[in-house]
Amino acid sequence: MSLHKQGTKFLGVWSLVVLGGCSHLSAKTLPPAASTTAEDPYLWLEEISSEKSLSAVRAWNQRTESALEARPLYPEFTKEVSAIVLAKDRIPIIQLQEGLAYNFWQDEKSKRGLWRRTSLAEYQKETPAWELLLDVDELAKKENENWVWHGANCLPAPATRCLVSLSRGGSDAAVVREFDLATRDFVPQGFLVPEAKSAVDWYDENHLLIGTDWGADTLTTSGYPRQVRLWTRGQDLSQAKLLMETDKQDMKILGYSVFSPEGTKRFVYREKSFFSGELHALEPGDEPRLTKLPLPEDFQTQTSFDHWLLGSTLKDWTVNGKTYKAGSLLRVDLDHMNEPPTLLFEPTTRQALGRVIRTKFRILVTIQDNVLTHLYSLDPKAAQWKLTPARTPRDGVLSTQATPFMEESLVTVNTFLQPSTLLLLEDVGAEPVPIKRAPERFRANGLVSEQLEATSTDGTKIPYFVVHKKDMPLDGSNPTVLYGYGGFMSSQQPSYLGVTGKTWLERGGVFVIANIRGGGEFGPEWHRAALRENRQQSFDDFASVARDLIARKMTSPRHLGIQGGSNGGLLVGTTFTQHPELFNAVVCQVPLLDMMRYHRLLAGASWMEEYGNPDDPKLRPSIRAYSPYQNLKKGVKYPEVFFTTSTKDDRVHPGHARKMAARMEEQGHPFFYYENIEGGHGGVANLEQRIKMSSLIWTYFDLQLR
Repeated sequence: MSLHKQGTKFLGVWSLVVLGGCSHLSAKTLPPAASTTAEDPYLWLEEISSEKSLSAVRAWNQRTESALEARPLYPEFTKEVSAIVLAKDRIPIIQLQEGLAYNFWQDEKSKRGLWRRTSLAEYQKETPAWELLLDVDELAKKENENWVWHGANCLPAPATRCLVSLSRGGSDAAVVREFDLATRDFVPQGFLVPEAKSAVDWYDENHLLIGTDWGADTLTTSGYPRQVRLWTRGQDLSQAKLLMETDKQDMKILGYSVFSPEGTKRFVYREKSFFSGELHALEPGDEPRLTKLPLPEDFQTQTSFDHWLLGSTLKDWTVNGKTYKAGSLLRVDLDHMNEPPTLLFEPTTRQALGRVIRTKFRILVTIQDNVLTHLYSLDPKAAQWKLTPARTPRDGVLSTQATPFMEESLVTVNTFLQPSTLLLLEDVGAEPVPIKRAPERFRANGLVSEQLEATSTDGTKIPYFVVHKKDMPLDGSNPTVLYGYGGFMSSQQPSYLGVTGKTWLERGGVFVIANIRGGGEFGPEWHRAALRENRQQSFDDFASVARDLIARKMTSPRHLGIQGGSNGGLLVGTTFTQHPELFNAVVCQVPLLDMMRYHRLLAGASWMEEYGNPDDPKLRPSIRAYSPYQNLKKGVKYPEVFFTTSTKDDRVHPGHARKMAARMEEQGHPFFYYENIEGGHGGVANLEQRIKMSSLIWTYFDLQLR
């Protein structure tokens, strides 16, 4: 996630990528409808909690559960998924802070989860001793609330205060409460932000930078805060000092602090759209002063070191006659903003800049090269900043974690077939030390992964990964699941296939990930190629990968299924309506499907930079041409689709999946449907729900593709 906290989030059944952003619009506060009931007879399904809507949902759920849970493999899948998801020898995922490792842990006893911490040295032991900070199950019982953990934001030591976010049922809307690490309890009369989709960060121990719902006209049309205020401890929230207000048509505004050994920097980011905005430096004082930084609006800030700001642009940037290529890593001097940026890295056509973070003394840079990841470092104390390769593996995907207050950093190494390994880098030039290795969750012997290419409609080569048995027959008989996303500049990369490996690959199934345009695998241009009026290109790429698999006789339409969530739900929804003859299974998760109304539902307005505005006469025809809900036809033989969503999803409206199911039912097309009441946009709120959702999906794929 970039320094100004913009980007996409990741979670879910496989590595479900979900749309960034949230909204505070409810079903009762929707903008005026663009459709009438004569044009759209299923508008009533957009009423999230009405008894009529929920009655339809319950009927569909019951029908799906009865059909799939009765299958012979369902209890077996449940047992296998449970063993992996609830395994006690999972690597505890941690967040570093001043020598401490913070972890949020869920298991069969702690379904809502435990927030805990230990020292980095203790964490490296086989069985670390943890200090319990908060038991969310106990808190939920005590307060009679359906709390779902949404994370914590802690001040650097020696301060002991954190901002803990808790959601009711998993929705994006959350309550923010001040927590004291010293007492391991919430602070009496401490900071308390009522339930909303707020943007809150520490200014210092006695002040917060806050954007929230203050009532009328304080939210943008996307449902985000349009005001940033400075809130003083002990002050009523309504009296917080206004620092800046953005236009109602902008996406959102937020204030945040960057704490480091060199000092604290504070910023306000006016996010005009998903990928553009204005960065303002916030200078402290009795009257805090905001100064707009002279950066391109598409400048994506990643990290800072001392007086340097590091980031990249989404389009070429020309300064004093010199052009910096889109996606290049640039260094900007905050003390001399009139000087041109310094080029630190320029990608080739098959590279993309990944994550840029910092340790106490170094800057770590990940670079995607033909979709895989390599790690480099920069020395900010050197006269010339040069990328130095780290001594980490170069045949997988690396994810990094560091904090400005520690010299050490952590690197997680992922491949499809080898369990994740966590490496400790005490210095980037030193040999990394493996400190955690996840156990094998499935038999990888006899399995291989390979990277292939398909040719899309315009001749572009589209890479994709295939995982399968070495002796797989090339006769079109192999049950195959093709996964895709293709949006918001999000890259789809290899990750250990624990559940997928056990439930699918061990039984002879094939798993595929497509690196289609709209994603970020090859930088901003790869993303831009499928924006707005060019969105069809993403769907064409995906269908081209499907055809390539069939042409190679790895599978056939009878045995080929597709899967995608959120924007990926739009991808598979569009692809099966355009090419029903190619597939026999579709898992369409928390999807966008009615693209003529998406911008009027919950956070939809914030994605118009990606999809375009369907009210724009120039864009409306291209959006209408692919929108799945409008293009479903009676008399066409479609695969028996499986829609999943969540009632508590307050980001992508559950009405998308509901209305698509209702229209399929009206037209006589069979389908499966499961709407989890909890879970938010991730679809599940706890491990128990994750087990059920995963078991239903793999039972469905087994039923349809074998």
